[in-house]
Amino acid sequence: MEEEKENIQFELTDALLEQVELLIEEQNDKELKKLLDEFHYADIAEILDELNLEQAIYVIKLLDSETTSDILMELDEDNREKVLKNLSAKEIAEEVEELDTDDAADIIAELSEERQQAVIDQIEDEEHKAEITELLTYDEDTAGGLMAKELVKVYETWTVAGCMRRIRGQAKEVTRVHSIYVVNKEEKLIGRLSLKDLIVAKSEQKISDLVKVNVDSVNVNDDVEAVAKVMAKYDLEAIPVVDENQILLGRITIDDIVDVLKEEADKDYQMAAGLTGDVEADDTILELTRARLPWLFLGLVGGIGAFLIMEGFEGLFTGKAVVLFFFTPLIAAMAGNVGVQSSAIIVQGLANDDVRGSVNSRLIKEMLLAALNGFILALFLFLFVWAFKGEIITALAISVSLVAVIIVAGLIGTFVPLFLNKRGIDPAIATGPFITTSNDILGILLYFWIAKMILGI
Repeated sequence: MEEEKENIQFELTDALLEQVELLIEEQNDKELKKLLDEFHYADIAEILDELNLEQAIYVIKLLDSETTSDILMELDEDNREKVLKNLSAKEIAEEVEELDTDDAADIIAELSEERQQAVIDQIEDEEHKAEITELLTYDEDTAGGLMAKELVKVYETWTVAGCMRRIRGQAKEVTRVHSIYVVNKEEKLIGRLSLKDLIVAKSEQKISDLVKVNVDSVNVNDDVEAVAKVMAKYDLEAIPVVDENQILLGRITIDDIVDVLKEEADKDYQMAAGLTGDVEADDTILELTRARLPWLFLGLVGGIGAFLIMEGFEGLFTGKAVVLFFFTPLIAAMAGNVGVQSSAIIVQGLANDDVRGSVNSRLIKEMLLAALNGFILALFLFLFVWAFKGEIITALAISVSLVAVIIVAGLIGTFVPLFLNKRGIDPAIATGPFITTSNDILGILLYFWIAKMILGI
């Protein structure tokens, strides 16, 4: 029945939302529970995100902790924060006791330090409490902050028969058994065990005869992005986490990595769009202003810089050369677009670990690419200006300037993210307003300087 329920395509309609709100208003708990029982916990979380806080709290307290603990993990972060503020330490403890240790630690980490300790004190399962407390000591951006303590672990000295008896008890605590990890008596990870090999092996065989010693693992202090790259490269559903002494501490599963990749993609997209900090469409006006204003100010400074450059070439805007003024937006736009294209490709390559070779080889390749694109575009522009104005020298000045601007913009768009990456700075900051503004200014400067040289003004 559960499998059928998960296969139903959920759609949150106004009619369903009104039905839930009516049942809450009437306090018809029986019918409300019956209705919500038809949906997956992620679907219920979607419903709660649309209710007001009082109604959401009502549903949370109505349903059992086994269900609401999963619902809490699916709620919008802002809504979850509000819900947690309205639950007592004991009520939150009841929720986290139903969660895996990694999810439980994530929930508790969102609370104030004072409330964290109050919730931990209310957790009755001492082992669960100790494991959550351990996870809270790790930085959230490391493998330790992402891992769960639940796993299936066996010792190399066990027999197959003894192993089968013991892992039944361990498997009850693990949602999905991706791998069976083998350790020695010092708790050091030495390999993994195939479930198939375990099933077909003879009862008296030792685990040490079946273990596969080549097992990928990550250090507890590794950055989460590095963990994601390893799991993506080797197509892993789970990966064990060890300390400096190779002692097995926990495991990271693919669902956690998917969340990390989504968060990183969101962050890089916002940086590229010129937003600082993590913002959402429904944030307050003040929060959105703080996120946007720094980059908008950069654009303003860039515009002032462009104005000062154009003022310095004021002498060009006379006679036949006045046509140069009307092509200024085109040059600035081309410089910005080429720079963003180049930087976006490099940032994407760095994120996927696909950037190979030296910086010089990258710059040479980009220069040749930009020169080819620039020549094709400049040829079209030359013919247009010549046909429109009938002046070959003016058409030549604008076209040559365009080629130079495109080449320089491509080089800047390539070099800046590589340079930032070498310095340990997120290269995503190079895209968007930063590259666009810098290339606008430099493009206009090059445009007027080259045009002035060719026209002899």
